[in-house]
Amino acid sequence: MSMKPLQKLVRPNIWALKPYSSARDEYKGAAASVFLDANENPYNAPYNRYPDPLQLEVKEMLAPVKGVKPGQIFLGNGSDEAIDLAFRIFCEPKTDNVVAIAPTYGMYKVCADINDVAYRPVLLDDGFRLDAGKLLAAADEHTKLIFLCSPNNPSGNDLEREEIVKVLERFPGMVVIDEAYADFSEQKPFREELETYPNLIVLNTFSKAWGSAAIRLGMAFASEEVISLFNKVKYPYNVNQLTQRQAVEILKKRFDVDKWVKTLLRERGQVMAAFAELDICEKIYPTNANFFLAKVKGADAIYAYLVKNGIIVRNRSRVELCGDCLRVTIGTPQEDNSLLGALRSYKPETIK
Repeated sequence: MSMKPLQKLVRPNIWALKPYSSARDEYKGAAASVFLDANENPYNAPYNRYPDPLQLEVKEMLAPVKGVKPGQIFLGNGSDEAIDLAFRIFCEPKTDNVVAIAPTYGMYKVCADINDVAYRPVLLDDGFRLDAGKLLAAADEHTKLIFLCSPNNPSGNDLEREEIVKVLERFPGMVVIDEAYADFSEQKPFREELETYPNLIVLNTFSKAWGSAAIRLGMAFASEEVISLFNKVKYPYNVNQLTQRQAVEILKKRFDVDKWVKTLLRERGQVMAAFAELDICEKIYPTNANFFLAKVKGADAIYAYLVKNGIIVRNRSRVELCGDCLRVTIGTPQEDNSLLGALRSYKPETIK
């Protein structure tokens, strides 16, 4: 099944939209020294000037790191902005729907609800594995988007590449693959497949491997035609100057980022091995992320006990297929030792 023409997938009002033209869109040159076009205050430089609306310096530095062209990059206020824009661009409220795996990252459903778009979750199997046929069976002629997260959150595992490819090849709409944790995985990232699959949108973030959650900078990679739609619908100055400057600085430290990833992966193996030996541990699920999901004996009580001891993990017990499961992020060795030490001292009556 081939992809539908892009115009057929995009909401008609979005396709016809004439975007807002900001002062910094209309003049991009570097030669000018007097700017009297944007109603800015001339004082308090450099914060008095509007930031680059298309973040060109960041994209030029980011493109070779990610193996894409600058024109295939969208930058937003966290990857959540890109998720929301996908709904606004492709999904007609009250008419269209999206299909997603379950369990997975909760913002896909939140954005569906905000945009009044029906959300169809399809359960993974007990090992959090993807069945492409089952997922595609949930789609119909009004399904515009399919959301996949790999490595998945909260389970941590890579989705089977062969099954993802089946979805990309058989679904005529857009497939959004969230690769927020891909830097911790050995699986080839799908952002390298943009030329092969025109219906592909890949999400990434500076919040995980890049250690920059505070700057709220998310990425979307897609064909230049799709990225142009994101740029048309986004707010004019969606990424502030402080964030752009910090992104440039962190991109200069890419080899530090590589070291962080290797350190976290080594620490992850040690923490998971120690966690598996705890009396409270029933099962640890395989992971390709900077966290792991563990089934424990009485997750609610253990979570409360850890909170009492100033240690915060994520209780995922009320999420599909995650009964009595805690999600544990890998921290520094000191933080991880604090967690393990507290759990070794845990007795069911301790919280009472």
